[in-house]
Amino acid sequence: MEKPLTEHIRNDHTWLTLKEYEKTGGYQALRKAVKLPPEEVTKRVKDSGLKGRGGAGFSTGMKWGMVPMGKDVPTPKYFIANADEMEPGSFKDRLLLEGNPHQLIEGMIIGAYAIQARFSFVFLRWAYHAAAKAITGAIREAYEAGYLGENVGGSDFQLDMSLHISQGRYMCGEETALLNALEGKRANPRAKPPFPVVSGLFGKPTIVNNVETLSNVPHIIAKGADWFMKLSKTDEGGTKLYGASGRVKKPGLWELPLGISLREILEEHAGGMQDGYELKGVLPGGGSTDFLTTEHLDVAMDYTSVAKSGSRLGTGTVIVLDDKTCPVGMVSNLEHFFAQESCGWCTPCREGLPWTAKILDALEAGNGKMEDLEVLTFQTHYMAPGNTFCALAPGAMEPLQSALKYFREDFERHIHEHKCPWK
Repeated sequence: MEKPLTEHIRNDHTWLTLKEYEKTGGYQALRKAVKLPPEEVTKRVKDSGLKGRGGAGFSTGMKWGMVPMGKDVPTPKYFIANADEMEPGSFKDRLLLEGNPHQLIEGMIIGAYAIQARFSFVFLRWAYHAAAKAITGAIREAYEAGYLGENVGGSDFQLDMSLHISQGRYMCGEETALLNALEGKRANPRAKPPFPVVSGLFGKPTIVNNVETLSNVPHIIAKGADWFMKLSKTDEGGTKLYGASGRVKKPGLWELPLGISLREILEEHAGGMQDGYELKGVLPGGGSTDFLTTEHLDVAMDYTSVAKSGSRLGTGTVIVLDDKTCPVGMVSNLEHFFAQESCGWCTPCREGLPWTAKILDALEAGNGKMEDLEVLTFQTHYMAPGNTFCALAPGAMEPLQSALKYFREDFERHIHEHKCPWK
């Protein structure tokens, strides 16, 4: 089984230097790409079926293809890697950033060439200190080797790249809020349209892609779209970084074919549940996804199949809920996080999330009423997609609405017993 993203990452917490990366075939894809017309590079990425690995699952090549091209387009264009990994339960990008930063940088340069961007940024979460050190060193090496700056890879293409260390907030993971933060403004989302591909950073055409997404690009250009498609178990191309946390025997992160079953991830790779614990449910793609239960264990972990099951693949990092952990308490913890991270830009999110967290606190304290469940259900509709300025509040409602669906008896026990049954 091929593992193009992780096969060269070491276990000693050191990153591949430029020379080590080049020995694995690194930057050959870039040399190949700059000899092609930019539109052809975009076409090959589109043909590969690569979807955004940050959570949305939108076609990467299609997104690049939306950037206006030609002499009359506003310049400069920008190309940005979103490395602000703050989704609860997610830790996949950190492995790539710390272990093989040149893989990301090469993917960014190829993407920047495809849209003819002049400047690029790695927007990094403030807490990723080891990643910052690795990226800084890798960017310096790339400049010294002629992969950045003037005449990239011996071509006429010119690109400058910088690392931007974010001061934090979950909101920065939303691409337009990220752009505001990068401009030195408050990290509030922007109204769309216009979309960043037309008017992004400083009002110029901009692409923002996730770290895992971009790390796939060199391999697609080097080995072709057909090769990439065959890595997957579905018609959505490539491998995927899947993680598992919670009371499993071997929590961790694995590169596996896209479309592998949830059961195989949990039982074969995560080693099953710890002794004395049983599986109650999972959040399949980080904290802002809907719960799945034991009846969904055989679902294929790809974007289409997980959506049909009533959740989202998201980041592919599974958070496990066991039978000895209170689902109300787990959801309460998540809602407190999302309430804290709201930028306050729109009323449903600013007021609704703290209200939700307060009700869940009352349930946990044994002060809940049956009417509270009606209010919580109302909140899931009030903060549904289309009712808020961005996707933060709708994402926060996903674990709540699914917990009310699958674990309603647990909510009612809190009310009838006037306490949390797990305490």
